[in-house]
Amino acid sequence: MSDTEYLARLNAEQRAAVEALDGPLLVLAGAGTGKTRVLTTRFAHLLRSRKAFPSQVLAVTFTNKAAREMRERVGAMMGEAVEGLWLGTFHALTARMLRRHAELVGLNSNFTILDTDDQMRLLKQVMEAEHIDLKRWPANGLMAIIQRWKDRGLTPDGITAAEDTDYAMGRARGIYEAYQARLKALNAADFGDFLLHVVMILCGHPDVLADYQRRFRYILVDEYQDTNLVQYYWLRLLAQAHRNICCVGDDDQSIYSWRGAEIENILRFEKDFPGAQVV
Repeated sequence: MSDTEYLARLNAEQRAAVEALDGPLLVLAGAGTGKTRVLTTRFAHLLRSRKAFPSQVLAVTFTNKAAREMRERVGAMMGEAVEGLWLGTFHALTARMLRRHAELVGLNSNFTILDTDDQMRLLKQVMEAEHIDLKRWPANGLMAIIQRWKDRGLTPDGITAAEDTDYAMGRARGIYEAYQARLKALNAADFGDFLLHVVMILCGHPDVLADYQRRFRYILVDEYQDTNLVQYYWLRLLAQAHRNICCVGDDDQSIYSWRGAEIENILRFEKDFPGAQVV
């Protein structure tokens, strides 16, 4: 496919978003207006215009299906399958980072990933060891609180009085701490740990952060309105050096607010990245 061919398929606003390759860019668009097409075409345009190699672009989606579609569409525009991509969901990409730097948070690189049932089983064991009445204080209630803390980037010692809860007679923070210690002892992580651990690593190890900032010259983010705080921290850390971050979202619609999405992330984009373009 020629350059003129894939760019000719876009309307004026879509084309402006695709061709504004350098600096921070926020693309606001409603459902069905071609947001994903813009992101995918922008990805191919970065590669075709030799702005970046495939491994220098970090592309983040919310679902595996969206990642798969983006990979296929970029390949179609390039005329061949593109290898070496950092393209996937928040969980997949941060799990990949965590495997590389697990020892910095007290894990081995072959750590086990706990699914929802395993998490619940482990939390119940921790609560029973702490003599918590599980009939009065069900484990799933506490798990929801712990996951909310993780979505907000909070480790047990980072929970302020304002963020705390009186669940389990005010012992939730202590149980969260014991649960995290148990995970570490088992060389395990739950899904909420991927981002939490990686953000801690990037904040605590400037050399690791600098390495990723050098590696990712461009960052592309789909469905930005659905990001939670810890996802936002991760993206902001990685984007601070080059500032070549493009976030696509719909500021009228946040489907994941029930699980910690922060629509404010879109609203403060221009404050975080002064001089940002908005299309």
